[in-house]
Amino acid sequence: MKIGLFSDTHGWIDPKIFDHFEKCDEVWHAGDIGDAKLLTAFDQFNHFRAVHGNIDDRIIRQKYPVFQSFQCEQLHVWLIHITGHPPLYTPEIRAKLRQTQPDILVGGHSHILRVMHDVKHPPLLYLNPGAAGRHGSHYMRTLLRFEINNKNINHIEVIELGKRATLVHHH
Repeated sequence: MKIGLFSDTHGWIDPKIFDHFEKCDEVWHAGDIGDAKLLTAFDQFNHFRAVHGNIDDRIIRQKYPVFQSFQCEQLHVWLIHITGHPPLYTPEIRAKLRQTQPDILVGGHSHILRVMHDVKHPPLLYLNPGAAGRHGSHYMRTLLRFEINNKNINHIEVIELGKRATLVHHH
């Protein structure tokens, strides 16, 4: 399974995302979609999963939950907007991890791209694709793309879409 992962679009979707995720079997969005107008654009993906983020309105919240737990190939995945990161998770994530744990924990919110193993909860892999939108403190707009084969995660790629804002000088 080829997976495309992005987050924090904040109301704007770069058209290049559709090219990068064209061959993906599933596309996951880790919240802060930012505008219900984007929802129809997501229909272009083969199979789309999302959670809502803290900035998302009622329409988006009605369509996408705050938390998704699902199986992809042989791996158990949690998708949630605000996670913290290993080992500094939010209290909610810490509580959930005491009961059970996924193979992959996907979060957004921080606008910081991170791919890291949680040494305290092996074999958990934490993925945050950074921010794909134009709003926020991030310098580079980023996506992640990877493959899941049975129980293995392979070919993790970071895709840079370009700088968040390009200054235009008017003369």
